[in-house]
Amino acid sequence: MAHQQDIGNQGERLAVEYLQHKGYTILATNWRYKRAEVDIIAQTGAIRVFVEVKARSSSHFGPPDLAVNPKKEALLTSAAHAYLEQLAYEGEIRFDVITVLLEQNKMAQIKHIEDAFFAAFNCYIVS
Repeated sequence: MAHQQDIGNQGERLAVEYLQHKGYTILATNWRYKRAEVDIIAQTGAIRVFVEVKARSSSHFGPPDLAVNPKKEALLTSAAHAYLEQLAYEGEIRFDVITVLLEQNKMAQIKHIEDAFFAAFNCYIVS
């Protein structure tokens, strides 16, 4: 059985490939701010996308997206805010979750949840 960090790294690599295949431009991976990390920062059209990747080797404990709880959302939001502030970015943003299920002897299952949650950045979001 693979180590959890190896599973996470493989999941993030597959998520990057998936987004690139969908036409997204990858701007950064594993971007850190204090205790928070954004797994993938991407661009699709005029939208800056902050992506949390959750990879699991089985669904024994439920689907991977259940691991994105309010605490994780708050950390991701905090890191995204710092990233946007550094760039003085004022365009549209979105928070997505990509889950990757890497069951042994099976093809990886990737699920992309767009607009997984909303973070209020009134001064940064342009409708």
